[in-house]
Amino acid sequence: MFDSATLFADHVASPRGRDSLPANASTGLAGGSACGDLVTVGISVDRGIVSHAGFNADGCAALTASASALVELLTDAPLLDAARIGRDEIIDALDGLSVERQHAAVLVEEALHRALGCVVSEGDDSLLAPAPGRKLVAMSGGVDSATAARILAEDGAETVGLTLQLWDDPATDGTASCCSPQAVTAARRLAHEMDMPHFTVDLRDAFRKGVVDPYISAFGDGDTPNPCVGCNGHVRFDALDNIRDRLGAETLATGHYARIEHDTHGPLLAAAEDDNKDQTYMLAAVDPDLIARLEFPLGELKKPQVREQAKSAGLSVADKPESQDLCFLAGIGRDDFLERHGGIVERPGAIVDQQGKELGTHVGAHRFTVGQRRGLGVAAPEPLYVLDVDNNENRVIVGPLAALNTTEVRLIGARLLRDGDEIDRVKLRYRNAPTECEVVGDAKAGRHRDLRVKLHSPVNGAAPGQIACLMRGEAVVGWATIARDRPDDARIRPIARPAA
Repeated sequence: MFDSATLFADHVASPRGRDSLPANASTGLAGGSACGDLVTVGISVDRGIVSHAGFNADGCAALTASASALVELLTDAPLLDAARIGRDEIIDALDGLSVERQHAAVLVEEALHRALGCVVSEGDDSLLAPAPGRKLVAMSGGVDSATAARILAEDGAETVGLTLQLWDDPATDGTASCCSPQAVTAARRLAHEMDMPHFTVDLRDAFRKGVVDPYISAFGDGDTPNPCVGCNGHVRFDALDNIRDRLGAETLATGHYARIEHDTHGPLLAAAEDDNKDQTYMLAAVDPDLIARLEFPLGELKKPQVREQAKSAGLSVADKPESQDLCFLAGIGRDDFLERHGGIVERPGAIVDQQGKELGTHVGAHRFTVGQRRGLGVAAPEPLYVLDVDNNENRVIVGPLAALNTTEVRLIGARLLRDGDEIDRVKLRYRNAPTECEVVGDAKAGRHRDLRVKLHSPVNGAAPGQIACLMRGEAVVGWATIARDRPDDARIRPIARPAA
């Protein structure tokens, strides 16, 4: 029986799996810290079991010992057990490490979980046989997703945590983002506290192309985008569902405040019990075929109840503050972000009224959105609001609040899950209450390039680029993008271009 010093020395002298990365292995690399340590962990998985593990290391003795101890832990380990391994298990396998040496276990943990992320995200074949009662839980490191996982576990489910890393920008506040490297680490710690296996999948390239680039482009066109809807509808949930299938999980659960209801045609998203937290707007574009495989454990709860459950369960995030920013804007300004990542810089232009009379100047049309009042810097007898943004001419059109009022909204790129005559409400902004409406014309379920809805009461400022969440009662039955009116029926008079 080795004492801790002898055990450490044995791993350093005879490291298990060193320079023995499996052929065609899934690998993860971590390091590059101030001390210069660098480690690569490689694993192969066969029928849900780690069939081979190895590592390469360049650094201190503690790094070699930690990686060697990890290889021993991984030998013949079930995949889900491998996903439960963190720095604490590595340190315990060495009978302890001094505080000065524990950074090595942190690096080895990170390399392992990057390798595991490749295992679960690469290929289309199943890694684990389907298991009734297994739930894949999307975790952000916050109180909502952790409580959702806890509720499922208490109901007897086999829960598996998964976090998507979507963004990594040193200028942002990673502690306030749901998809940063810091969020990934926090979510893994939380899952391991709850004795859950946890996987991390790197989706940064897909997120940049599918969410951030369109966001930047929309501002360049003078629109006001909603990237969360696009992320959930076209990036995040598709990836989560694919991994759910590979891990043999029955359903995918999240900490969103939403419900699912059924009609004769199948399941639909429905508004949560907590009106102040309802997130169906952000989920509106999720593939309808995926809804049947979703669970929202918080759908019937209010936020204070969720925090109370988290406290009762002893979850360390029970009082964690909520993030208020877009994940890729956390801690930085939108304008700085657009300049750094999109090259959209200050471009002075005119603020004009509906007749084209110049009232003032601005430093960039991209800084304004329809309905905005603050920040205009224009003196007038009555308050002025942004009516439209003309990015081609670099002008911001302003007018009185009454000019924003509209009772008809043009939509493009619509997808109706039920016939248009079933739609009776539309939500035009995330924080706004739904407005009673009706769809113009005979619109059947399916895709529509152009659609119009008549509102039963006027709204102030339907911002082009925002999502319109189409509803039947509390159920989401479609979505579309708000568009500018055509020139022949616009409520904002077109401004003639100046003569050349």
